[in-house]
Amino acid sequence: MVKSSKSAAPKDAYERAKKLQELLSYHGHRYYVLDQPEISDAAYDALMQELLGIEKNYPSLQTSDSPTQRVGGKILEKFEKITHVVSQWSFDNVFSEEEFGQFSERVCKIMGKESAYVCELKIDGFKIVLTYTKGLLVSAGTRGDGVIGENVTENIRTIRSIPLRLTKPIDCIVEGEIWLPKNEFARINKERAKEGLPVFANPRNAAAGSVRQLDTSEVAKRKLDCFVYDIARIEGGAPTTQFNELTLLEELGFQVNPHRRLCKNISEVVAYWENWTPKRDKEPYLIDGVVIKVNDRKDQERLGYTAKSPRFGVAYKFPAEEATTIVEDIQLQVGRTGVVTPVAHLRPVRIAGSLVSRATLHNEDQIAKLDVRIGDTVILRKAGDVIPEVLRVLIDLRTGKEKKYKFPEYVEACGGPIERIPGMAAYRCVDKNSFTQLRRRMAYFTSKGALNIEGLGPKIVEALMKAELVSSPDDFFTLKKGDLLHLEGFAEKSADNLIASIDERRKVTLSRLLTALSIEHVGEETAIDIAAALCTIEKVMGATEAELIEIDGVGEIVAHSLVVWMKNSEHKSMLKRLLSQVTVLAEKKRILKNAPFAGKGVVLTGGLTSMTRDEAKAMVREQGGKVSSSVSKETDYVVAGEDAGSKLDAAKKLGVTILTEQQFLKMLK
Repeated sequence: MVKSSKSAAPKDAYERAKKLQELLSYHGHRYYVLDQPEISDAAYDALMQELLGIEKNYPSLQTSDSPTQRVGGKILEKFEKITHVVSQWSFDNVFSEEEFGQFSERVCKIMGKESAYVCELKIDGFKIVLTYTKGLLVSAGTRGDGVIGENVTENIRTIRSIPLRLTKPIDCIVEGEIWLPKNEFARINKERAKEGLPVFANPRNAAAGSVRQLDTSEVAKRKLDCFVYDIARIEGGAPTTQFNELTLLEELGFQVNPHRRLCKNISEVVAYWENWTPKRDKEPYLIDGVVIKVNDRKDQERLGYTAKSPRFGVAYKFPAEEATTIVEDIQLQVGRTGVVTPVAHLRPVRIAGSLVSRATLHNEDQIAKLDVRIGDTVILRKAGDVIPEVLRVLIDLRTGKEKKYKFPEYVEACGGPIERIPGMAAYRCVDKNSFTQLRRRMAYFTSKGALNIEGLGPKIVEALMKAELVSSPDDFFTLKKGDLLHLEGFAEKSADNLIASIDERRKVTLSRLLTALSIEHVGEETAIDIAAALCTIEKVMGATEAELIEIDGVGEIVAHSLVVWMKNSEHKSMLKRLLSQVTVLAEKKRILKNAPFAGKGVVLTGGLTSMTRDEAKAMVREQGGKVSSSVSKETDYVVAGEDAGSKLDAAKKLGVTILTEQQFLKMLK
């Protein structure tokens, strides 16, 4: 608000500037804090330009709380030190329900009662301490060492969710978290990469780096945001409870995270944490846990502080999606098609809620790129159900005893030598009929994604192979009850059940059969495309490479692989025996009239609550869509369920349309 001035500014200019400042402050709060704009961006910009013009003509009308002071433009020489009036603390972390239980037991023991708690999302950002005098922002300081921080006031003025003037003319010191929106983080890194500059590791680092920029105009461009969560000191005293304190902060004009909750007991606290664990990635900011504080302020004072942190609160962290561990060994894993994959055997570490002891290294080129050695300390990443992968090596922790890995010439699981596939980074077994590969192919044949024979899991398949009851896919359909009774773990009923399950699969669709045969490069989606185009197994067996290439989704590599497989004499004999035992159902792709997914590429990511992943795939295909496992420029839709991971990020970067589960269901209907 404009104060009276001794300058020669005309009264009408003074009154107009005063009204513009008040109006812009009001609409800025509606837009940046409440997310409830009442006027368009264009209208807001026009009002801002008018105020800038008045203040330029009459500098005495420009005040520290004017909305124009958010724009930035100053080049700071350095950041001065600032001594905190109130010492800054950080909360201890707990990582499990058991550890949180120990914290609550200590609170209960000291207080002699069970306490109520306030739960707030722990924003992974950059702490800021804001000081107001008579309602005006006078300083903003970083946490520093808790006693002395850096004065970053000019940069903080550019953050529009931080009020320059409060709704009440009071003195107070508040604490908050500066954060950078995920989409803004992606934009900044994209620009930095184009300019040949190093990219930021994560939004938190980007936020911290932005706040420490000496050019305030650059800070203003980065669209930083802020949640305020605590009153360190306030004129007249703070409210009696933590929950009411958050309400007061909102009344004063601060942006407070809306997802707070008052919990009566520890069970409600754990339920809040469990509720947010799978959905934390859906917010536009990073969340790495839940901050839990005793609600009653008097109880907080009684509990006090340790040398490092408050006794009345704790940060209950979410399961980490990155962790560090040591590579104890690198071994090769042989797949069903004979491809050999290097796997890092790790010192067990808990990550993303599970204990991990292995991670894929993909291929020889990836090992060379990362320079992974046995004995290295590595950063491991795992998101949701994604297979863990080694992100990078911490080279500074090497001792000199680490060993480089070299692909061997002979692999026991292959029953002989391996060779690098021409034009690719992968190795494969020279002999494709080793027991290990055959076992994997046989187990895949009966698996859920193929023939889906209930009760024929990998262990049973291996037992049948070792008993020499099966050695080829068609052998499953020749099994008798008496064969099974000799195997460990089988009795009359279990034998009857397995034979019944096998009999139920004597009718199989062409696409499932093609998938089940483990033909190199012919996966589930490709099998569906081929089955839809050729309809019968006889036509598939007789197709030429030229005919196959004409099928949408089938390229030269797939066509060549399929023709070679079908011409193999052993494969021909096996198929002849198999077709005498099963009936292959012809199928055609159904395309409904005006189907929303007709001709569209769809990727599914995250967990769906109303259906299984396979059911969702089937619905997309029924309406003429094509389901893919990876996001590319050809992707039309990404359906994002709970705990969606890297595929969702890729979709955002490529500008692919993202559907929630509800939107997906609505389109299907």
